[in-house]
Amino acid sequence: MERSIETQVSQAVDAWLAWLPRWEPATHRGRVAPCRRCFGSPVLSSAGLGSDVPHGVQHGLSTRIKTIVDRAVAEYTSLNLPMLQAELDQQAARNRARSYRPTEGLDPEFEGLPLDPDPVPGAPFLFTISGLAEEAAVGIPDLPPLSEEAKAALRQEVGLADDYANMIGREVCTILLHHRLRIQAAVSEFVEPQIEAMLADLTRSLDAPFDPHDPREP
Repeated sequence: MERSIETQVSQAVDAWLAWLPRWEPATHRGRVAPCRRCFGSPVLSSAGLGSDVPHGVQHGLSTRIKTIVDRAVAEYTSLNLPMLQAELDQQAARNRARSYRPTEGLDPEFEGLPLDPDPVPGAPFLFTISGLAEEAAVGIPDLPPLSEEAKAALRQEVGLADDYANMIGREVCTILLHHRLRIQAAVSEFVEPQIEAMLADLTRSLDAPFDPHDPREP
């Protein structure tokens, strides 16, 4: 029996809550560009995860919820939108032909993130993961061109799929409102203490930039 959207959201939140105790603050250099999946997300607003919550914490939940919406839209498309489904099938077959697919099989906490770190001026990469993925796509035939009539019909079906995705998204946001208390309680228990500890360490290092026991320091 197929699970309801409400059940799927509840299970996604459960999975995120089970992962959250393993979260640790990132120690690498932060990114300049905001995450397009999380920045301004109504899903995160409904869950009560504001801008003061670290992005890694947000991303783990937003990705799980996006999977629910994507699955519902995929089912709707397969049943009602034959032209769009045919295009998606062709694109999926084209993707499977690539020998290197680094974006597949990632945990929800990493899905949708950039494959490579931001470049450092004056320090070029010898290679990038995204570059290797692009090389793997070379030689794979492009999808066959569509007539103008087919393009118009396809645009109409894409619009219907977008409308359905928005409807499911609103339903998901409404359901998430009922999970806000336990989401926020988990953030208070597992996330905020780590952030406070980092701030305390930073304050101590600013107050005492040199180790008084270090003989190298005056």
